[in-house]
Amino acid sequence: MSKHIVIIGGGVIGLAVAYYAQQRGHRVTVLERGAAGHDSCSLGNAGMIVPSHFTPLAAPGMVALGLKWMWNPESPFYVQPRLDGDLLAWGLKFWRAATPAHVRAAAPLIRDLSYASRACFEELAAQPGFDFGLEKRGLLMLCQTQHALDEEAQTAAKARALNIPAEVLDAKAAAALEPGVRMDIAGAVLFPQDCHLTPQRFLADLQRAVIGAGGEVVFDSEVTGWRCESRKIVAARTARGEIAGDEFVLCGGAWSAELARELRLAVPMQAGKGYSLTLPHPRQLPKLCAIFTEARVAVTPMNGTLRFGGTMEIAGLNERINPRRVAGIIKSVPRYYPDFSPDDFASIRPWSGLRPCSPDGLPYLGRTRAYENLCLATGHAMMGLSLGPITGQFIASILSGEKPALDLQLLDPDRYA
Repeated sequence: MSKHIVIIGGGVIGLAVAYYAQQRGHRVTVLERGAAGHDSCSLGNAGMIVPSHFTPLAAPGMVALGLKWMWNPESPFYVQPRLDGDLLAWGLKFWRAATPAHVRAAAPLIRDLSYASRACFEELAAQPGFDFGLEKRGLLMLCQTQHALDEEAQTAAKARALNIPAEVLDAKAAAALEPGVRMDIAGAVLFPQDCHLTPQRFLADLQRAVIGAGGEVVFDSEVTGWRCESRKIVAARTARGEIAGDEFVLCGGAWSAELARELRLAVPMQAGKGYSLTLPHPRQLPKLCAIFTEARVAVTPMNGTLRFGGTMEIAGLNERINPRRVAGIIKSVPRYYPDFSPDDFASIRPWSGLRPCSPDGLPYLGRTRAYENLCLATGHAMMGLSLGPITGQFIASILSGEKPALDLQLLDPDRYA
């Protein structure tokens, strides 16, 4: 039965939900808080599709590492010190989740979601009207030190145990894969099934497909509240008035927790600010996407440009640029790519976006039991683009009364209720 689906959020998750809901015969309205041509968290990210990232953010060692890094504003992870009850509660939940048992339970699910989403990207790339620069070349984890390479080799062994191909390379073998860029590294780990694309083009393709199929994308339509009757949402309230629908899907990214709170739902979330800088004419251009392991900086070639992105800054719902965070990214580049210089970035305007981070490092995905016509699809942290298509596909199946192909119990949106 065809339904009218109202989707809150016009980023990669919201547009993917809209696209796959249309594929199942539903009518969709996407409400986006930003203006047309808005800059969402999806646009400036690293554009990576990463089966290699099977470990949730909440993992053993991350609390100690976070405490070590949080005092350095240029470090890969930074928590702005502040008295905030929500932050303290989130931090306690994160600490409780960062266990080996949690990683063992979550890793196979993240792997399966990643591979299913990778297949979706391949299917979309073959569709007329989609041209988002999908490159299936793999990812290199670049290690400056032997210690880092040894640690990444352990991760590679865990990946292979999960049937995720991974190969440990010395510096010479890594250089042979990247003849176009000089690297100062001890070695690297190659994940050959990772991919990359150009996020701006992918979102534009999705939006064009949704509108072309009769969907409505309404900009400048921030949701400010809800009209409910008993256990059912009747309409979303916006500055443009109420938008009624049969089903509602909350894909509001880092703003999802505030909207959920209006519905008395417990959806713990912190905004994890990331930054990127894109060189339009880089002096050298790698073929593969890469991650500077020690610096936690992602590097992605995109249609002749080169994007450097990274950092996780927990500083609340603000989009201000912190120059110290940007400096940390810039300083890391010549350490791995010695022919680059900080001067290369002198005229580059930094971008920032807010990632929605749940305390256990897993997204909220599925129907909430509090309302009979509300689904959540948020909390993907750094994996929003990578898991966007499979998230859209699974939510579309739930909206159609079908059971997703994977067991999504770990992603239950009511797990903190």
